[in-house]
Amino acid sequence: MVGFESADDAAVFRIGRADDPDAETILSTVDFFTPIVESPFDFGRIAAANALSDIYAMGGEPLFALNVVGFPTAKLPLEVLAEILAGGARTATEAGIPILGGHTVVFDVPVYGMVVNGRAKASRIRRNIGAHPGDALILTKPIGSGILSCALRARALAGLLRHGPEISKEEEATAVETMARLNRSAAQAAEPFPVSASTDVTGYGLLGHLREMATGSHVDAEVDLHAVPLLPGVRRLVEAGIAPDGSHRNLASSRPFVDAPGLRETDLLLLADAQTSGGLLLAVPERHVEALASAIRGAGDGNATVVGRFREARGAEHGRISVRP
Repeated sequence: MVGFESADDAAVFRIGRADDPDAETILSTVDFFTPIVESPFDFGRIAAANALSDIYAMGGEPLFALNVVGFPTAKLPLEVLAEILAGGARTATEAGIPILGGHTVVFDVPVYGMVVNGRAKASRIRRNIGAHPGDALILTKPIGSGILSCALRARALAGLLRHGPEISKEEEATAVETMARLNRSAAQAAEPFPVSASTDVTGYGLLGHLREMATGSHVDAEVDLHAVPLLPGVRRLVEAGIAPDGSHRNLASSRPFVDAPGLRETDLLLLADAQTSGGLLLAVPERHVEALASAIRGAGDGNATVVGRFREARGAEHGRISVRP
């Protein structure tokens, strides 16, 4: 039913009858990356939550996972690998799924992630296309994890002298817990609402994933800069010149379709920041937006924020994004 033709978050394969609108479907996704935090256990938690997020973004229920592991056995003790796997197992337990196996290779740096398989009725699949002009946009997590992860790596490389970026323990803890938090409660809270399009904000940043939604839905989009929630400390860090290469590449590729007169480079870089285990980005008719945001907050995801809206495409080109200060 869904492959890679529309940059959706997971593959969807129908196993029920083709003429049954409520046929059972299988969802499958895979994601893995290198460490972005110092703690192996937290790295495992975040990588697992990131992989599971694709299933939640598409309206599915995860069933089980397989580990994907690369590890430098000649450079690091196996106790580090055990901590990474324990973190992934903790998140899988929170999601209510088993890890049924996986594959491990010797690699030059640690790599961890998961293949996650889930299910959903065909009528409940949420794709990143299908938004309508007038739909409002809800974001369920603050952005800035790419910038904070970059700062944490820079601090770690600074060694014992700690001449790297200043990050408080509270800022670090908030970033870790935000990335490790599952999108399950937000996805479940959204089930009763007529969500027209859905995705999760990850490596392409808010601008990149919004562009995918708008282009696939043949609409344009508006973003209210002041409404976009940020992780604590992120604005200070980006104004100090700290941001990963991925965020700069995102911004460079976004410029041709973004209209943001008068905005500073740092503002746009925040919107382009390459996220890890970011929140859901949900399009819903305006009349339902406050009720949906309230339901998500009531389910324990206090960051549900209305950050913009879709509108009619201007001219033959669609997928443009206007950023309002």
